[in-house]
Amino acid sequence: METFEDENPFETDDRISSETSSTLKVDISEPNSPPPNIARALSQSPTGPSTNKPISPRGASKLPATFKSDYCCTRDRWLHSEQDIEITIVDAQKTTVNASTPYITYVIKAGNAHAHHRYSEFESLRSSLVKLYPTIIIPPIPSKNTLGDYAIKQTKAKEDAALIARRKRMLQTFLNRVARHPILSNEHVFHRFLDGEVSWTEVLNSPPLSLLPKNMLKAPAHNPTDPNASPAYAALPNPSVAHPLRNPDQRFLDSEAFTNKFASHISGPMEKVTRRSLKRWSDDAQDHSELGAALNGFSLNESGELSAAIEKTGQAVDATYISTARLLQELEQNWAEPLHEYSQFASIIKKILSYRHQKHVQYEMTQDALESKRERLDDLEKSEREARRLADALGRGRASSIHPSPRRPAQGEGEEEGQIVDAEEATEPQEAYLPPHPGPNPAKRKTSSAGMNLFNALSYTLHGMMDVDPETARRNGITKTRETISSLEDALQLSVQDLKYSNSTIQADLDRFQRQKVADMREMAISMARSHRDWCKKNLEAWEEAKKEIEKIPDHPNRMPPLPEPTAVTGEAGPSTVRRDSSATVNGR
Repeated sequence: METFEDENPFETDDRISSETSSTLKVDISEPNSPPPNIARALSQSPTGPSTNKPISPRGASKLPATFKSDYCCTRDRWLHSEQDIEITIVDAQKTTVNASTPYITYVIKAGNAHAHHRYSEFESLRSSLVKLYPTIIIPPIPSKNTLGDYAIKQTKAKEDAALIARRKRMLQTFLNRVARHPILSNEHVFHRFLDGEVSWTEVLNSPPLSLLPKNMLKAPAHNPTDPNASPAYAALPNPSVAHPLRNPDQRFLDSEAFTNKFASHISGPMEKVTRRSLKRWSDDAQDHSELGAALNGFSLNESGELSAAIEKTGQAVDATYISTARLLQELEQNWAEPLHEYSQFASIIKKILSYRHQKHVQYEMTQDALESKRERLDDLEKSEREARRLADALGRGRASSIHPSPRRPAQGEGEEEGQIVDAEEATEPQEAYLPPHPGPNPAKRKTSSAGMNLFNALSYTLHGMMDVDPETARRNGITKTRETISSLEDALQLSVQDLKYSNSTIQADLDRFQRQKVADMREMAISMARSHRDWCKKNLEAWEEAKKEIEKIPDHPNRMPPLPEPTAVTGEAGPSTVRRDSSATVNGR
């Protein structure tokens, strides 16, 4: 694990700068965004409790003092108050409000406000935060029921008490993580979620959530709901996640590799062994429960000290069962659930890195499209210049034939003929630059097969048949290409800004997440050690009391007497004078 931690790219000590890790044509290493307050807020996130304080619940570590003065609502003021706040889910109730079938609603207490929300509303809150902040690590919520759960419990899957209790704990952790986040805690949508007097359906159908775009890649990374966003975002391409990069950033390649390794450790052996060990603890607790009941029943058949010793032993076994059940519950809450949560965190980080990858690909594709359009414009302008030169030559030839020179007719005729010849010769190179229509010349196009040659020739002919005025079409093409280039230049500038913002914000939140992970792992390890210590203490006390009762049982009647001391002369033990009472044999001793 030491080697594993040493390879962590989320640390900020020896971070590789983007100037040395990227060879992009446009400098995207110096971010002009996010604003300094966002980067500062992410860098001042909590690093976990100190060693001399009791362990706090997950997601409830105290933030450094913030100096916010402009509060949007009462919940915002409460969240950023000086006191140590904590959001709790105090109850889970079954209700049918605004629904035809019953469902479970969770009662949230945030200060003096109480709100009721069902699981699907927590899910919509998280998905809304993901869209509003595509470069921020949004904490996970508990997973949905699997098909196996529905198959086993059928209609009672949603009413399982253990599932509801687990959701209560993990949803409370989710709310506290959002409330402690330096950026997410300022979101008014989250404040309205905590306010019980606001309809959540109304929040979903009002700004800013109603302004979210359908495609997040064609919206500003810093504010996807910006109504004044440049229309040049529409010109940005929509790349896939699998599209390769020509010039990847080594920082984020390292982050992706570390995240994959972290996910394989957490989701693989750690979760698997944890589930197996919890199952064995559960089986052990069940066995102790049955054994304790059997011993307590058996003690009723005996009497005297033996009955009391057997009863006390049964009570010690029962105490072991109770302490094991308690240990199992603590391991589930303080180890298994946080472990699964960090497995979800790994998937969330992968998605954020994929978003950043797509933004980088978007930048490179926009750059390629701009270069292609500029080459296309150069070809069209070259064709236009050749057409004008030809038109001028033909115009001079016609003028010479209509108005010959009276002073030197022979020479004029020669010149006219020379001009006509020159005009004819001028038409020869024109064939390489000026097609009779604005379509591409098939002679310049590189093809890979005879079928493509035939298709290009047919397309070329059809273009010539349809274009009645190739000169006008060519000039329209030049105008449209210039407009496209202008739009792509604006789009490229926006893409550079988004990539800078994504790089700086994602890296800052990865650093914050790393500090949070270290603090949480420390709490998980200490909690496991404390749970085992308490389990051992309780068992030791119970079995020490059982030992005292067992020692009250008289010695076995057939126990052999101790041998006499050896004599001083021979050094051997003398013959025993005690006769063995064979009639008292009970079990053959």
